[in-house]
Amino acid sequence: MTGQPPSADAGAAAPQRTLVVDVVELRRRPGTRREFGADLVLDDLEAGEQSIVDGRLVVAGVVESVMEGVVAEGTVDGVSRGPCRRCLDDVDEAFSVDFREVFERYPTEGETWPLEDDRIDLTAMVRELALLSLPLAPLCREDCEGPDVERFPTGPAEETEVGDAAGVEPPRDDRWAALDALTFDD
Repeated sequence: MTGQPPSADAGAAAPQRTLVVDVVELRRRPGTRREFGADLVLDDLEAGEQSIVDGRLVVAGVVESVMEGVVAEGTVDGVSRGPCRRCLDDVDEAFSVDFREVFERYPTEGETWPLEDDRIDLTAMVRELALLSLPLAPLCREDCEGPDVERFPTGPAEETEVGDAAGVEPPRDDRWAALDALTFDD
């Protein structure tokens, strides 16, 4: 598909909570194609610290009737938000995911989606694609040095020489005392 997906503007309809496409006319003539698009707002689009900004996604695509059912292809666009892996500041990152999925009356679990009453519900597929597109470890910028070491020190407050170098044994942790009685027979 070429062109840009629809975007929300002042004159656009309110965002939808589901994306259901009626394919009754397509099913009568295999090979027939029809474009679709929607501005979706879905709840619970987060995984750990990562999320989709405001749950807002823009979906655009084409449905085509084939002998087995219906093929839907297009793109899902959105903005993900998550903490930078170095400095922990929020990072907003645009993403775009292409899809090509088959919908059929008797779907194969994990491979195709259900076609029910000559309608296809793309909502679950779009949710899955959006969640799978969340970055694992976002980075705010390539030269991010992480937290300010003056404000957020990463080492102990006082560095003292411990162990062999100073000839002093480190302080014992009483929680490990039960291991002192442990012996190994050869």
